[in-house]
Amino acid sequence: MSRRTVHLDNTLALALEGFAWLPNRLRRGGADALRTRVLGQRAVALHGPEAARFFYDERHVRRQGAIPGPVRSTLFGHHAVHTLDGEAHRVRKALFVALLMDGGIDTLVTRAGAAWESAARDWADRRGPVVLFDEVSRVLTRAVTDWTGVPVAPEDLPALAADLVAMVDGFATAAPRHWRARRARTRREDWLAGLVERVRRGDAVAPAGSAVREVAEHRDVDGNRLDPCTAAVELLNILRPTVAVTWFVAFAGHALHRWPEHRERLRAGDPAFAEAYAHEVRRFYPFAPFVGGRAVADLEWGGVRIPSGAMVLLDIYGQNHDPRIWPDPYRFDPDRFVGREIGPFELVPQGGGDPRTGHRCPGEMITVALLRDLVVRLARLDCTLPPQDLRIPLSRIPTRPHSGVLLDVRAAA
Repeated sequence: MSRRTVHLDNTLALALEGFAWLPNRLRRGGADALRTRVLGQRAVALHGPEAARFFYDERHVRRQGAIPGPVRSTLFGHHAVHTLDGEAHRVRKALFVALLMDGGIDTLVTRAGAAWESAARDWADRRGPVVLFDEVSRVLTRAVTDWTGVPVAPEDLPALAADLVAMVDGFATAAPRHWRARRARTRREDWLAGLVERVRRGDAVAPAGSAVREVAEHRDVDGNRLDPCTAAVELLNILRPTVAVTWFVAFAGHALHRWPEHRERLRAGDPAFAEAYAHEVRRFYPFAPFVGGRAVADLEWGGVRIPSGAMVLLDIYGQNHDPRIWPDPYRFDPDRFVGREIGPFELVPQGGGDPRTGHRCPGEMITVALLRDLVVRLARLDCTLPPQDLRIPLSRIPTRPHSGVLLDVRAAA
């Protein structure tokens, strides 16, 4: 009679090791699949482009019931598009594709650039350094609220930016920042639900084609409009990910400091190199450690059996540093992306596959477009970095430079 293997729960190890937890175990196991246990649940971890292809196939892995409650209550929101599968997901996803992929990305980038230039003049007038992370979060909040048609008074913008950052910053911890994230989400869902109700009554102006109007009028697979709370959740799922680009811009500031040899090429404004730089920032720096779903049936991948209903974890951070895909992966090298066509399951910081039909983030094009523009503006900024703590702890999820990247900005001559 065979004996069932008992896997120790790795929740504490995950909390201690953060981004390194899954890559470490896969490396020690010498395979691209292993069985483990997290949050008291059996799980199978997968790694590599073929694993990503398997993971993003809805015949294998579903999202419904896969996202832990604490993550829904902070990062995504309850009843969000991320929690749906099948036709319900495709209908809701079409709304995001129209808004985030076909809805005037260039306009958002232009707004972000204008907000950056206005802010940069203010940075130069200040006495002492500014925190790049904090300042960029406000730049992006200004740009995305204008772009989506969400009305925000200038004096209210810093608080909104802080709340949007908090929702991302607190999703993967039981520390106080988790409870800040919950409070921020509750506050902003109530605010946006009220806006949706006013738009539907005709008491608030929402331009035709704006995200506010489109979300308020969207009809789900059942033919009904979203309830105001779910509509608010989905509006936040446009605002929050856009402001999350703050992490990448802060990482870009870190990279410019560590590898200043790339600054002049960015300043020259070559779009191909700027995009390659954006991709290398997204690959090199830690953003998401892994993504999860649930097996829809008894499956097998890489010689490992996956029981029906088990958690399936796709290694994101490890894949983005796999030498089989990225030679010398811990060298920051934007040129690896110059002239390279990226496969749909290779570079996966925001998921894999087709964003129009699958669970890959439809806002990835926005992330790349914003980062491509802002890294050039950052490289052209006349500034110095005062002494500070630029370490990036891999045990913290999500992580960022300790200092947030302090800049002393000089006024333009």
